[in-house]
Amino acid sequence: MPTDATLHIPRLMISAAWKSSGKTTVSLGMLRYFARQGIVTTSFKKGPDFIDPMWHRKASGHECFNLDTWMNGAERTREQFVRASSGAGDGIVLIEGNHGLHDGLSLDGSDSSAGLAALLDAPVLIVVDSRRVNRGAAAQVLGLQSMPPQVNIAGVILNQVASARQETKQRQAIETFCNVPVLGAIPADESLKLPERHLGLTTVEEAGNAEAFIDAAASMVADRCDMQAIRALFDLALRMDVVAPPPPVNVVNSSKVRIGVFRDAAFCFYYPDNLAALETAGAELLFIDTFRTDTLPEIDGLYLGGGFPESFFGKLHANSGLLDGVRTAIQDGLPAWAECGGLIYLSRSATWNGETWPLAGVLPFDITYQRRPVGCGYMELSSGTDSAWFDRGERVRAHEFHYSRPAIDPDGLRYQFAVKRGRGINGQVDGIVYRNLFASYAHLHAAGNPLWAGRFVALASGYRELRHRERLS
Repeated sequence: MPTDATLHIPRLMISAAWKSSGKTTVSLGMLRYFARQGIVTTSFKKGPDFIDPMWHRKASGHECFNLDTWMNGAERTREQFVRASSGAGDGIVLIEGNHGLHDGLSLDGSDSSAGLAALLDAPVLIVVDSRRVNRGAAAQVLGLQSMPPQVNIAGVILNQVASARQETKQRQAIETFCNVPVLGAIPADESLKLPERHLGLTTVEEAGNAEAFIDAAASMVADRCDMQAIRALFDLALRMDVVAPPPPVNVVNSSKVRIGVFRDAAFCFYYPDNLAALETAGAELLFIDTFRTDTLPEIDGLYLGGGFPESFFGKLHANSGLLDGVRTAIQDGLPAWAECGGLIYLSRSATWNGETWPLAGVLPFDITYQRRPVGCGYMELSSGTDSAWFDRGERVRAHEFHYSRPAIDPDGLRYQFAVKRGRGINGQVDGIVYRNLFASYAHLHAAGNPLWAGRFVALASGYRELRHRERLS
């Protein structure tokens, strides 16, 4: 593909041999450290996770974006990275990997963190879990260096170090056999462990001590790591070819429609690229706090994202004015997109911890929760029907993570997708289409679904025009 220019984007990936090695804590500490130094840092999280990016945003003061080559493809992921990074000016870009450096679905590793680092030509800083090993830590790094796809492992940080003696053995072995500098050694400290909940890390809003934790992580990396040398690693990245971005997809007209977005502690799972895509397509976003807004505002569409409604069923049920308003609006044809938590909100009821809560009642579902995840991981979906949201035959890749499911799968519902990989509603179908509503357990990313935002805005525009004509008649 011909390029229009090259761009210098100082960038570095932080990864590890396996998950829970401390890379998120290290990433948060570095983001806050660089912010204290006045260095603008754009951050990315590899994979579909929603919660780590919330912590990144808190630490850096800037938006964090998801990069996922499996869902969105290599070319679109690279375009997305360049677009989001190009506004950093003289700043730097930090990418946190997910799972282990070489973990992924594809045997060739193209969808792993290493595959992403290779795609973006980003040097890698490895966080080594130092527990229960000494010179054998070098074997971990050697394996990471030799496993394809091979990437530039430019430095190592030792984490959970038990003693000065252990640090010396690991440092000497890694620098001798791997020819990689050890740029930090962090002692074992249980206070520097991020709090977790039933769906992973606790969100920033629920943690309570998020600021104190991030500040402690920043002080830790400042005291225990060579931050000057680590900052220099960002500049090892070569210039990137830049292709002129394509024109916005399906921009309806210059008159913006208003799309309401549920956004609070109960509904907090939104990809920033999805919100930006809606704005680019011609939407003005109106954020709605489901705890404090008791009347549905005047809107042309509604976006109900995922999150933790189960933690707030009492408050959501008590806000009957909003429940009634949403139900009436959707039945009257308001275009609405509901993902996971949004689907639950629109259901007839949900039972959590032995208590049943009546909800919006748009969908004939009674939701129950299981002890283990019902759906967890990537999804492959095939559209079996035409709708305003998708054409028949479209293939979609998405992600799900839910402990809930409908107690009974009612007859007579219209489903958009057959599930080829994953769980969805019942292991066979997902994506309920009712009037102008689409509700599913799948989380879609706009980078992999470039028509989605334009279709949503087109529906909202049509709904607004219909209401206008009705007022005039």
